[in-house]
Amino acid sequence: MMDGMWREPPVSLEERVPAPFPPERRELRDAYFDAVPWLTLGMVRGERWRLRLGPVTLLAFGDPRPDGGGWSWPITGGLLAREPGGALRFGWRGGELVGAVEGFRPRLPSPLYRLLQRPAHRLLTRRFLLRLRGRVPPPGPPAGPAQRLVTASLDLALCAAVTAALRPRRRLVALAAVTAGYHLACWTLTGRTAASLLTGQRVVSVDGRPVAPWQAALRLAALPLAAARLRAVHDEVAATEVIEA
Repeated sequence: MMDGMWREPPVSLEERVPAPFPPERRELRDAYFDAVPWLTLGMVRGERWRLRLGPVTLLAFGDPRPDGGGWSWPITGGLLAREPGGALRFGWRGGELVGAVEGFRPRLPSPLYRLLQRPAHRLLTRRFLLRLRGRVPPPGPPAGPAQRLVTASLDLALCAAVTAALRPRRRLVALAAVTAGYHLACWTLTGRTAASLLTGQRVVSVDGRPVAPWQAALRLAALPLAAARLRAVHDEVAATEVIEA
């Protein structure tokens, strides 16, 4: 139907992350727009107060307003908005960091919005809230470096054994595929690989919740960098922690 006869209702969504300590108000105001390039792998820039993809403004906001334990930005326009209206909110309430969009009217039709834009927004919001929460306090007793090294070695040996049993033509490619699939499945389903069951470890989000598929994928992609730097870069990127189970 024509827009004047029928209009899709505005959308609202919210993400929460347990956080025992509130961030400083100025950090809470500035952190999201500062973190946007990191959140989007450099594709989107965060400015005050807008999100830009190259020369295109994806979303524009008015000046932030104090909103209880946080801040609220009125949505004023941009390519992704059908019209001005609604607000972006970030705050801390009752031991939780909260990120929300309320009353937003997306330019995309509802089916495309639910398929494309809504999942992306939820992912970016949760990743930002986990980054804002930080790693203190940890979600459990952290596993030690030696314990983690033993676990990684045992898991790699298991993947190598499975690959050898399959007798593939391209052994290195097959080993990479087996290793990737094995770790992605284990981290997402239970947070524990076969070796971590023996060594008493579990991978979790920094807020203690199970690892999401996107976290497992980021963690796996950053493993080579972690090995090169001899530092848990993969856990920093994915906002995960290895704890004693």
